Amino acid sequence: MSGTLPTAADIAAARVRLSGQAFVTPLLRSAELDRLTGGIVLVKAETLQRTGSFKFRGAFNRLAQFTPEQRRAGAVAWSSGNHAQGLAHAGEILGIPTTIVMPADAPAIKVAATRGYGAEVVLYDRARESREEIGAKIAAARGAVIVPPYDDPHVMAGQGTVGAEIADQAKALGLNVDAVIAPASGGGLIAGTGLAMKHAFPNVAVYSAEPAHYDDHRRSLAAGARQKNTSAAHALCDALLAPTPGDLTWAVNARQLAGGYGATDAEVKEAMKFAFRALKLVVEPSGAAALAAVLSGAHDAKGKVTAVVLSGANVDPATFTACIGP
Repeated sequence: MSGTLPTAADIAAARVRLSGQAFVTPLLRSAELDRLTGGIVLVKAETLQRTGSFKFRGAFNRLAQFTPEQRRAGAVAWSSGNHAQGLAHAGEILGIPTTIVMPADAPAIKVAATRGYGAEVVLYDRARESREEIGAKIAAARGAVIVPPYDDPHVMAGQGTVGAEIADQAKALGLNVDAVIAPASGGGLIAGTGLAMKHAFPNVAVYSAEPAHYDDHRRSLAAGARQKNTSAAHALCDALLAPTPGDLTWAVNARQLAGGYGATDAEVKEAMKFAFRALKLVVEPSGAAALAAVLSGAHDAKGKVTAVVLSGANVDPATFTACIGP
């Protein structure tokens, strides 16, 4: 790592580490989506990534740089599901023990998958307990390394390989990308993706996509300082409920974000329906937020080339059926 914050060079180094490990996911184009938006929309299908989300990229990039002593002691993380699975699977591949602190109300499919990759899962009550405190105690007792879900330069660089791939794939199609939109919780995906896209297309506009009542990136950008989410409202996007942008991620995103979008539950459901019907993809609610911004018209894609990231596919069958049903 060249410094406290990741750079394009760090993302390039992450691509080398991830070569043969992370999948190079397809960049899809739909004639129907282009007609609906009046522009060219490129869809990055991270739903097809290992563990069903982009999180594997950052987790593997971080664990791959552990020292021998750190590999023996293991890694500890906290996550509602996708970072949990990404870290657990990366640890499984590299032979590094992992412990994940997960909310007791996390989707059952995510908890089961995390255990399936060999991780120890510690459940907690998100309303009354602090996942950070629990994770810190476990790490201290075992001498393990804490791997945050987003506020880590190595993790951010790994997530940035999503943007680097988009850039290469778009150039191969002869396209110059005008805007890129990705879901944001703590902000690691949009930070890394934006850095890589800005390196390839200096004039690209970078946007975050969040739940309508948890749009801390949009509000932080407007206020010029990090804002907290205070809403107690239900949000379908369970993986996008970080209380505030991360310290390191915001240091990047404050400079590069052109704006942010907030998607309602209804808009997210429509995006999930569209992805299933037109793209033949299963997308979890949180993973559909960027596509929702385009389909709802919140982002004006007319006459532009817009890249959107479908960030995850880990959704319970019952929830998915309810979302895409009539």
